[in-house]
Amino acid sequence: MDWWSDPGHELARVTESSPLTLLAVDIGGTFTDLVGFDPADSRYFHAKSLTTPDDFSRGIVDCIRQSGLDVDTVGLLIHGTTVAINTLIERTGAKTALLVTRGTRDVYIIGRGNRPEAYNLFFHRPRPLVSRRLTFEIDERMKAGGDVLTPLDRAEVEACARTLAEEGVEAVAVCLLHAYANPDHEIEIGRILRRLLPDRFVSLSHEILRAYREYERISTTVVNAYVGPRVSGYLENLQTRLEGIGYRGDIAIMQSNGGTMSPETARHRPATMMESGPVGGIIASAEVGRTLGFPNVIAFDMGGTTAKASLIREGEPTHAEGYYVGGYASGDPVILPVVDVVEVGAGGGSIAWIDEVGALKVGPQSAGADPGPICYPHGGDLPTITDANVILGRIGADAFLGGRMQLDADAARRGVDHYLARKFGMKVPAIADAVVRIAVNKMSLAVREVSVAKGYDPRDFAMVASGGAGPLHAVAIARELHIPTVIVPRFPAHFSALGMLMADERHDVTRTFLAPLASVDAADATRMHDEMVSETRSLLRATENIEFLCSLDLRYVGQEFSIAVPVDRAMLEAGRFDDIRARFDAVHERYYAHHAADEPVEMVNLRLAAVGRQPRLDPPALVVPQEPGGTMRRPVRLDDWETPVDCPIYRRDALPAGRAFEGPALIQEPASTTVLFAGDRCEVAGTGELIVSVGEAR
Repeated sequence: MDWWSDPGHELARVTESSPLTLLAVDIGGTFTDLVGFDPADSRYFHAKSLTTPDDFSRGIVDCIRQSGLDVDTVGLLIHGTTVAINTLIERTGAKTALLVTRGTRDVYIIGRGNRPEAYNLFFHRPRPLVSRRLTFEIDERMKAGGDVLTPLDRAEVEACARTLAEEGVEAVAVCLLHAYANPDHEIEIGRILRRLLPDRFVSLSHEILRAYREYERISTTVVNAYVGPRVSGYLENLQTRLEGIGYRGDIAIMQSNGGTMSPETARHRPATMMESGPVGGIIASAEVGRTLGFPNVIAFDMGGTTAKASLIREGEPTHAEGYYVGGYASGDPVILPVVDVVEVGAGGGSIAWIDEVGALKVGPQSAGADPGPICYPHGGDLPTITDANVILGRIGADAFLGGRMQLDADAARRGVDHYLARKFGMKVPAIADAVVRIAVNKMSLAVREVSVAKGYDPRDFAMVASGGAGPLHAVAIARELHIPTVIVPRFPAHFSALGMLMADERHDVTRTFLAPLASVDAADATRMHDEMVSETRSLLRATENIEFLCSLDLRYVGQEFSIAVPVDRAMLEAGRFDDIRARFDAVHERYYAHHAADEPVEMVNLRLAAVGRQPRLDPPALVVPQEPGGTMRRPVRLDDWETPVDCPIYRRDALPAGRAFEGPALIQEPASTTVLFAGDRCEVAGTGELIVSVGEAR
């Protein structure tokens, strides 16, 4: 058993008698996490290794080797990665060209005319991934209904391909006007480019998104092309490395929509992978909430680089039609279905610094895995949230990763003193407390954004806290927002990977169908539905337990944005549009507290999700040692940084089901620590989760 392994939960040595073991691997900013499930005895196992930024696949192989797993027994490896989103944010993607309909060359560069931050003097518009010089116009034109207005000039496309080769372009995005209605011209351009430029990555808009809104459609297609070569190279390298250690099973890649897909689909549509890491924890949060009788939960995940929050209502994660990578003000729009996540730059490795006006800031810069916080072996020089927690005693310097990674508390104190405390004229514990409070405030704003900002009262929800640093700060956030209950699941530091084991296979498609709802042709709508079913069925690996979930994007005439209303094929085929209209009014009432029964409604898009349901995994059994040992104590600074509390320290693996105790207290496990304040009460659920009743909310 390797020193990164969890000593409280012996890793199962899977043998040839254990068929079809499932593995999930999540790459974070600091650590790479592995969780496996052995169906032979319904046992989970897990491992953790430092992320290897120079080659992420090496960290995955390190994790597998450290787990002691026999890869011959693994049937499926599910993988979530930040490669796609990091490539976009860091602007390290391919040299990309864009082909558009003549007369639309500047649509992508102009973008939208709104200015989200009107009073921000440093505001900048989204920076295009493709320059105007590498944007080429092609003679062709489709009408909005899909009829050909101007035929495609194939000779011009061939000449353009030769120019792209001379320019050394690595990827090509093609987005023609109204291709969502009729993609024939894009299909022909794709054939020409793939014939003349066989080693270039080609992204056609209709293969990514068949919905109107030209700027967003172009941006999504360009993003897909821009990250395509790097993601494809990464996936090929991963498969080669896994084959090198003898792995012969299947691989599935997590999508932003909370489902999985094949590596082949991921290479073709890498834009669907942008949030593939965080969504695993959201899926697991929904499952834990349902199991414990909390259908409405806020998933909160704090790792080494960022903190994420997402709302789960009635047991289902909240989805969005798209999002802006890099933020709404200046980010790149990607209009693909995504689990609705709000992310802030506040992770354990987030750096505390002083801005140009002398104010203390935390993040978004992170020390990451290399060099890491000051307190890490061979760590960096800049103070982080983790260093602050070590100084406050909330993280045990001798207990990190089960005592197998010793933290240097003295180095953390020296670093915080040198970079922060002296400059503010404050004591080291005071500035450490300030760093943690600023981080808690930032993360509270993220939780508010997924709840209060969308009309939900956080007091009506429980919070599921995960990530290595999530349980450390969750109760403080809950106190800020009066959330009554915090749930710390089993394996919180491996929770995103655990959620990937619970993910279904899923593919989403959208087709624009703009028409007054009262005059929609039922036969046309049904035919489009069936075409989308055929398209998505071909992408599914699953052959059983398949569901097709359909919805219509509807709005009152004159509105800009629409609402997705669930329907089924039978309603479309029978033309039950009055029933669909009634559903829309009800959904509008629930979202906005009013509806307009006399206003005409129009249909905008038809959406379909093809879902291959996977078997639900049994929760891991709670095993408590026969001789758990006594409770430890140490001084910890909690509400008052000046006066340490003689705080009891509980070993989580020694807590039996039904055990209850009051705060202040710390509950330590190898890869995470839960902090309880005075007045908080913790009880261990039958399946091992910690259920914390927050004192200030009580």
